Amino acid sequence: MTTTPRKKLIEVSIPLEAINKASAREKSIRHGHPSTLHLWWARRPLAACRAVLFAQLVDDPSAWPDRFPTEAEQDAERERLHKVIADMVPWEASNDERILNAARWEIARSVAWGLGEEPPPQGDTTAILDYLQTKAPPVYDPFSGGGSIPLEAQRLGLRAYGSDLNPVAVLIGKALVEIPPKFAGQPPVNPVAQAELKRGGRWNGKGAQGLAEDVRYYGQWMRDEAEKRIGHLYPKATLPDGSEATVIAWLWARTVRSPDPAAKGAMVPLVSSFMLSTKEGKKAWVEPVIDPTAPDGWRFEVHSGKLLKADEDRLKSGSKGAGRGSSFSCVLTGATIEGDHIKAEGMANRLGARLMAVVAEGDRARVYLSPSEQHENVTIPLANDERVIEAREGALDQPVPARLTGGTCYGYGLTTFGKLFTPRQLVALTTLSDLVEETRERVLADARATDLDDDTRPLHESGQGITAYADAIATYVAFLITQLANHSASICGWNSANAQMRSVFARQAIPMTWDYAEVNVFSGSSGSYTSLFDRMVKGFEALAPDRVQSEIDMVDAAQNGFSVSPTVFSTDPPYYDNIAYADLSDFFYVWMRRTLTGVWPGLFRRLAVPKDQELVATAYRHGGKDRAAEFFMNGMRDAIGAMRQAARDDEPLTIYYAYKQSEAGEGGVTSAGWASFLQAIVDSDLVLDGTWPLDTEKRGRVIGNNTNALASSIVLVCRKRRADAGTITRADFVRLLKRELPEAINAIRKAGVGPVDMQQSVIGPGMGVFSRHDRVLEDDDSAMSVKTALTIINRVWGEIENEADTALDAETQVALAWFASYGFDAKPSGDLITLANAKNVPQQALFASGVFTDLRGRSQLTQREQMPADWSPLSDKRLTVWECVQHTARALRAEDGGQEAAARLVAQMPPQMRTDARQLSDRLFQIATDKGWSAEALVYNELSTEWHGLTELAQSIAQATPTGPAQSSLDLGGAA
Repeated sequence: MTTTPRKKLIEVSIPLEAINKASAREKSIRHGHPSTLHLWWARRPLAACRAVLFAQLVDDPSAWPDRFPTEAEQDAERERLHKVIADMVPWEASNDERILNAARWEIARSVAWGLGEEPPPQGDTTAILDYLQTKAPPVYDPFSGGGSIPLEAQRLGLRAYGSDLNPVAVLIGKALVEIPPKFAGQPPVNPVAQAELKRGGRWNGKGAQGLAEDVRYYGQWMRDEAEKRIGHLYPKATLPDGSEATVIAWLWARTVRSPDPAAKGAMVPLVSSFMLSTKEGKKAWVEPVIDPTAPDGWRFEVHSGKLLKADEDRLKSGSKGAGRGSSFSCVLTGATIEGDHIKAEGMANRLGARLMAVVAEGDRARVYLSPSEQHENVTIPLANDERVIEAREGALDQPVPARLTGGTCYGYGLTTFGKLFTPRQLVALTTLSDLVEETRERVLADARATDLDDDTRPLHESGQGITAYADAIATYVAFLITQLANHSASICGWNSANAQMRSVFARQAIPMTWDYAEVNVFSGSSGSYTSLFDRMVKGFEALAPDRVQSEIDMVDAAQNGFSVSPTVFSTDPPYYDNIAYADLSDFFYVWMRRTLTGVWPGLFRRLAVPKDQELVATAYRHGGKDRAAEFFMNGMRDAIGAMRQAARDDEPLTIYYAYKQSEAGEGGVTSAGWASFLQAIVDSDLVLDGTWPLDTEKRGRVIGNNTNALASSIVLVCRKRRADAGTITRADFVRLLKRELPEAINAIRKAGVGPVDMQQSVIGPGMGVFSRHDRVLEDDDSAMSVKTALTIINRVWGEIENEADTALDAETQVALAWFASYGFDAKPSGDLITLANAKNVPQQALFASGVFTDLRGRSQLTQREQMPADWSPLSDKRLTVWECVQHTARALRAEDGGQEAAARLVAQMPPQMRTDARQLSDRLFQIATDKGWSAEALVYNELSTEWHGLTELAQSIAQATPTGPAQSSLDLGGAA
């Protein structure tokens, strides 16, 4: 007899609003976030990963009817678990042991109940962690990327495993979750810390604090040593008053030989913008000045002060021309320089560079200086420096992607990674790279004088002694080289709005940059060694607990045999035809390989990152879109199939999908990526049990371009399909959808899903019906595709919503029909009479109810601003759902209103009317969105999103009112 798995919280309800709010806020966290250890693209927010893992492992109350026998008790327990999630997702909770232990205990309780055991004592950190390490299932992410999911599994006290095909991602994952626990709680080995301990000090550090102290000490030594060796390459600037100042950056412009014969072969500048600073009161700019005595007949001159808007607009356009593509104008003759000419010169290695401006650190402000011979000429001898030649002909002699989604500089002659850096940048980076091994030797020598385990096994062989510790410090300080490379390349632009340089990966591309910023690596400004170093060390603050060991390996997900099984899977796989990160990460790989081959020989045995197996439907890599789609489908099916084979039977799998606004299509049918992804899941014998939209963007901008801004991620909840799953027909499928979707839609609304994300959330239960069967047969007995199933699900959902409209009061039905046609516009009263007759309601009743306004021959829906501010559901003798929605929206947005005022109205509504009002708000959002009424759609999205919170607040208001109709009207069963 097959045992039915216990339902998990994520299969029923999660507090989406709290998760989304914390995830969006986390995007603005820059100090202390683990992501500052090293850049990786498209990381999942830690808040979302933590919440999903928790809800994936904690039982839903309905799984224990003996403990929570009534629906009310289950709802109350579910709300309590929601509160646990809401408490643990904010950034501040990342290291709050009290909050985290409460969450860990809930997981331990579910595990214990499932085993028929008593959970460990609440509040006993050691007992809880020991129990989770021995009894809870391990968590595995086979597409671990930046390591967010394993890190949060580890934070929750779970054994965490991950793997990735990309060696850069693997090393980042190891640095985040595998290395810190090996040396958790150990004191630093550096001489300063050891001297303090010998003087009677006591090490009270926890977790990775000792490791962080050593990274800080040895990283600082490395920086100081580099400055001793090459600091002369970074001269100070002389200010107008004769004093000296540290240079922040040198701004360069690429040059090309003018194709105009009148220019007599002069090299002329290619500048995207002449503005250096656009800050009000601090504007600065550079202009080319025709000067026959200067090289090539022109020079740059820097100015500051006030600017007319027309002049600023002209300067912002730089030397760009009016021709097609990347065209520029010759500063000497005005002739157009076509992009093809620039590309040809670039591929022939004939582009040059001229110093455009020097940015120095003045007294509490940037100082912009015209170029000088001293600063321009200091780099000339470096062109033939052996370190530059070695880098360009050695480790960095690997090709830049010739084709890349997002853009590449390859076509302009920057064809290898060595060519992306100026000679000075290469000298700095290679000097620091060479110092990593010297740093490692210093750590090893210092560690031998401590009590650290004299284990000589290296880190890559699972060592945990002095050799492994030296390898660990070398790994972290080597990250500074790759982080610095991202800010020290000749494709780093200058942002005039904030007067800072832009990193290479300000966007997911390796773009061509015409005028670029060469940062002073020894200054303290943005992009310097010190700036990046300080950020990186602070990232250790949010690493996971001492006692939880984890492992990250380099494995192809489609070929993964999962030595750790059965396991719980939570993963964030590649997204169909999105960015090919293997191409991008070569930028980091070439430096890591040069610096860390001896420390991590297995990861850096190749010349470049593996690309052929990367699961991305990249047309240029696979010979066209069709072959790329086939490759993705086969590979994803194999990867998900491997997960299914190793997955536990009693826990669901969770899979993230990055759903983009551009993927929305006609009738809810989405792009090939979304449909292909779902098809791979279904083909792998998994049942899609739920879809939860996670909005990781900041709230506020809900509407854009007259369409709804869809969730940036969708979490798919999957279960193994039963072996005895049957076959149904298309008609059966539609019948089951109509029977099961209404209850599922109500549950989704009850969970707080707003109208923006309803369409994606409804896919979950709809695809659950589709995927729990072996096949759904079309009329010709062929198997229905996922794409067709999505169309049917969306159509049935629309029919259910339309049927629900007929249950509303007659006045609201008329208002809804009017709104769908005219919005709040006034129209001839005859139009209203027609609608009123169709709904069998007298026209005068529409005016008497306050829903419509009589304009003497014309009629319109009553504007929210004209509705009485003292309205109450308790005193309204012709109460309608329409009024409940409009008055609550008015109160929520009023200057003298807000949540409390809106919640008081909700508290006074009859239970069914509250439920209908929430549903009507969603319908009005959809109509407004379809009509392109962005402002009106925003009103209903805000109301629906806030509805769950308003209901909770209404409950508090009712409980604070000992007697009276407001209290008696509030029935939590209908509050959602």
